[in-house]
Amino acid sequence: MPDASPPRLYFDAVLTPHRALDLRGFLLVMAALGGLSFLSGVIFALHGAWPVVGFFGLDVALVYWAFKLNYAGALRGEALRLSDTALEIANISPAGAASVWRFEPTWVRIDVDEGLHNQARLTVWSKGQGLEIGAFLSPNERRSLADALRTALAERRSVLVQPG
Repeated sequence: MPDASPPRLYFDAVLTPHRALDLRGFLLVMAALGGLSFLSGVIFALHGAWPVVGFFGLDVALVYWAFKLNYAGALRGEALRLSDTALEIANISPAGAASVWRFEPTWVRIDVDEGLHNQARLTVWSKGQGLEIGAFLSPNERRSLADALRTALAERRSVLVQPG
């Protein structure tokens, strides 16, 4: 009777971009900016420079739009999963669609290219094909992720070569 147990997991992580400002902080920043722009617009309008009021409103609208683009980018991510049978990397778009790459773990190599300005580009290599991961992480986070993946791959190799 074949063994129906699920494959053992050695690594399972979901990577997402860091966002320092939560919803409450966003609302506070927008309220402060809106209030300051309104007050400044009133002062300019009272001094006869009423066309300036529209530019203050435009500034607030552009900051709001920039924050919305930033938050939309935060919905993207990457899911990494190393099991006995495969290293799966799913790149999740802001719309929620996922592109999945499967690598045979035996042939996987993790490479950190320091590059210019200490950027630490992290690439997963297998059979001559490379896939960059964690581009939205800081250089130290990419190095840490590389170390964790190397450790998980080494653990998988050691478990597979142990006599049963």
